[in-house]
Amino acid sequence: MACVCWPCLSHTNNINAMTHLLLGAVLLGNLGVTEQVPVMLAPPTQVRFDSVDYKNILRWTPTTNSTSLQYYVQWKIYGEPEWLDVDGCQGTQKHQCDLSGVTSDPREWYYARLHASSPPSSKSAWALSPRFSPRWDTKISAPLLRLNATEQGIVVRVKPPKPLVRKMHSSLLYKIYLTHTSGEEEVLELGCCTHKLTLKKLNSKAKYCLQAQTMIPQQAKSSARSSLKCITTL
Repeated sequence: MACVCWPCLSHTNNINAMTHLLLGAVLLGNLGVTEQVPVMLAPPTQVRFDSVDYKNILRWTPTTNSTSLQYYVQWKIYGEPEWLDVDGCQGTQKHQCDLSGVTSDPREWYYARLHASSPPSSKSAWALSPRFSPRWDTKISAPLLRLNATEQGIVVRVKPPKPLVRKMHSSLLYKIYLTHTSGEEEVLELGCCTHKLTLKKLNSKAKYCLQAQTMIPQQAKSSARSSLKCITTL
């Protein structure tokens, strides 16, 4: 009867197992099966709020021209620990996000952040916005002017800013800049509840040009001047 060497048999089995593993690895490599390694993307830059008349838009600049990148935006109130997703801006391919609905309280300060993602596994670090206050950081648009020449003079009508601005600020004022034929500029003022002004004692058949500006006295804030509008008297 033959004698079996158990240590030798165990050693042979180990060699066979290692051989099978190596062959499997070679076959998988030949088939092109490789492990997906996550790639860290560069985060978006120039993350900032662009707010006009309390319409608060978050904007950013992508670091690549790739059209497949997706962006995920979150927001929070200054001092609060929890970040919240912005509905409609999860997986967006746009380079802006409207946060007006979640940053509407003028008494609060806000932050926003976002990261870029390239499915299935690559993403960037978070990019943070500067701190934002709707009350202090929003820009107020200039009022619109409508002019009409009558026998009494020039009737100036001011169309105030959007309703949300009027809701936030009940005591808006308007400055009217009148440029005379001599080139001299005269500044007139309209109260918060008056949107009409008649300019009298003007030269007949003379050209006058006007601009308007919205003023918020409590904040020492003003809009830019409206575009120049000119009219000739009767």
